[in-house]
Amino acid sequence: MSEPFLVGLVGARGHTGRALIRLIAGHPELMLAYAVSREYAGRRVATVAPEDQDECIFEALTPDEVAKRRADVVILAAPDGAAGPYVDAIETHAPHRIIIDLSADYRFDDAWVYGLPELNRKKIKAASRIANPGCYATAMQLAVAPMVEHLRATPAVFGVSGYSGAGTTPSPKNDAERLKDNLMPYALTGHKHEREAARHLKIPVRFMPHVHPAFSGLIATAHLPLKDAWDAAALKKRFQDQYQNEPLIALQDDPPELKNGTGRAGVLIGGFAVSDDGKNAVVVAAEDNLLKGAAVQAIQNTNLALDLPELTGIDL
Repeated sequence: MSEPFLVGLVGARGHTGRALIRLIAGHPELMLAYAVSREYAGRRVATVAPEDQDECIFEALTPDEVAKRRADVVILAAPDGAAGPYVDAIETHAPHRIIIDLSADYRFDDAWVYGLPELNRKKIKAASRIANPGCYATAMQLAVAPMVEHLRATPAVFGVSGYSGAGTTPSPKNDAERLKDNLMPYALTGHKHEREAARHLKIPVRFMPHVHPAFSGLIATAHLPLKDAWDAAALKKRFQDQYQNEPLIALQDDPPELKNGTGRAGVLIGGFAVSDDGKNAVVVAAEDNLLKGAAVQAIQNTNLALDLPELTGIDL
């Protein structure tokens, strides 16, 4: 049996970090080399993610220490703005090491490959610097991409996500008491995922995000103004043609509900509704913001970068 690839994880304490630890622990070709968390330093990783059976201990490693530790891949699951020192240190000490960054720090950087496999797989396979997409941006792009060339105007997306998407730092967006029986709109213009989706779809996009009381799950309802008249059957066939060979994308006639995305490894797309004049379509995409919206996608990108089968370690 060959030696597993070693993965270093920075930002291991957060919700996405925990999901990544679970996925790495269940992956037949990966092993967790180290898990960086200042707050949890000295604690066994298994106290947070019992799936980890390798007796790893959370460590408070500096960027230079991370760069000098042995690893084939470093996954950065730190908050926005925190990746730079780790990237700089790796560039200095181990420039050929693969980096997967889950923050927004490099999604707008042309020197990095954008890691949405269903739309950018070929480039990811040859990359060592991969920017993992945002959770909303993933659902938005997959809901809009098949129809980009058929749009007559800017698509608009209404999004709702579980509060885990707001991270672990206390804020109104992850305050369970404030969110109880509530739906909270925020960042109604210029959201970073709006800019991200627009950049990579190469068209303007309008996005209105909201957070709801459940821990995870995400739904994006996309209104698509069309140049020509379509019917629902043709609309669905367009998505079938685009995604027929994508095992992490499932299609259905009915619009998915938010709970249908929770715990799902991929994205469920449905609805395929068309207005009476055929010129306006609505498509709904549901996913788990911590899985396909973050950790599962990072494992897809890791597999591609290591030349492993893309879905290794991902439970469909």
